[in-house]
Amino acid sequence: MTTTLEPAAPVGARSTVDHLDLLESHAVFIMREVAAECERPVLLFSGGKDSAVLLRLAEKAFRPGRLPFPVLHVDTGHNFPEVLDFRDRRVEELGERLLVASVQESIDAGRVADPGPTGMRNRLQTTALLDAVNRHGFDACIGGARRDEDKARAKERVLSFRDTFGQWDPKRQRPELWQLYSGQVLPGEHLRAFPLSDWTELDIWQYIARESIELPSIYYAHRRPVIERDGMLLAESEWVTPGPGEQAVERTVRFRTVGDATCTGAVRSDATTVEDIIHEVAISRVSERGATRADDRFSETSMEDRKREGYF
Repeated sequence: MTTTLEPAAPVGARSTVDHLDLLESHAVFIMREVAAECERPVLLFSGGKDSAVLLRLAEKAFRPGRLPFPVLHVDTGHNFPEVLDFRDRRVEELGERLLVASVQESIDAGRVADPGPTGMRNRLQTTALLDAVNRHGFDACIGGARRDEDKARAKERVLSFRDTFGQWDPKRQRPELWQLYSGQVLPGEHLRAFPLSDWTELDIWQYIARESIELPSIYYAHRRPVIERDGMLLAESEWVTPGPGEQAVERTVRFRTVGDATCTGAVRSDATTVEDIIHEVAISRVSERGATRADDRFSETSMEDRKREGYF
């Protein structure tokens, strides 16, 4: 039998594979490993930029077939309407199954205390998520967290294990040498998988540009009334209204991250295109959460403590 060999590339020739190709390949590999090793995984999707990238990676990992897991959103009840509209439309376009874990339902059932109409609900997502994990028997939650977001997230492995109470112990993590992962869990336990662990905010935006990924409109510069509070620009809404000595002023802003509207701030920006945002992110010296998330800046408990309780 005659074998035809392709000519070798010239020494010193530039490879066509860039860092985004490597990040994408690794993320797709992680998703496939989780789907192969776990019986009932689920993909967490908030409608934000990281979860939009995560959903595109899931398409690349499993299309043209259906995704081997449903999509889950933990809904605080204080979400930006633009984000919810995008979430529903995107999942419907893909023909996938959307599950919603409601913080409001947790409050109504007496599972968590109501912080009031203007109180931050981000931390309350933990109970709603763990209840959904138990209700549906999920043994893996695939999320879009990145290590560059917070020092506690930098401690987590790609596969981060949770005990029967949904708790995380950073001292009992499994080694992941040579990118070898073990997804085995005992009954009642589950793992969190983070395919975007090694990505940065800049990587995310460069990938969004390359893949022409659609995002909610609030990621781009627009005019809206905002209230300056504790050094942050909070969007005026039914949950965020001017307090004593405050007033809502219209500004040109955009959001670097999305979450509960009561604790997610905007930044002043004229960036209306992905290319403009890439330039902004490249020269920024503050992480998106550090600049715009009140639950991180003013919480009485650290991110690590919240993650130990089951926060994602």
